[in-house]
Amino acid sequence: MPKESLLRELSALREQLEQQPPLNEEQRAELELLIRDIELKLANEDALNEGSLVDGVNLAVERFEVSHPTLAGTLRSIVQSLANMGI
Repeated sequence: MPKESLLRELSALREQLEQQPPLNEEQRAELELLIRDIELKLANEDALNEGSLVDGVNLAVERFEVSHPTLAGTLRSIVQSLANMGI
């Protein structure tokens, strides 16, 4: 169940990237890379225990909290889903 929740959150983040006020190319690329990284690590469950995954999402939360609060909220949900999975 936590994995499905995480996949839903990633899907919501993708939708927000398409609908949000314009992000610059660097910001958009950063979030798309983060999504791909999480999906790859979900496919390889041994890689999920790497702390860098959660650290990367937390850094993105900090970066977008003021300028894009909705994105930051979705990113926080992703952090929570990872925590629920024991990551």
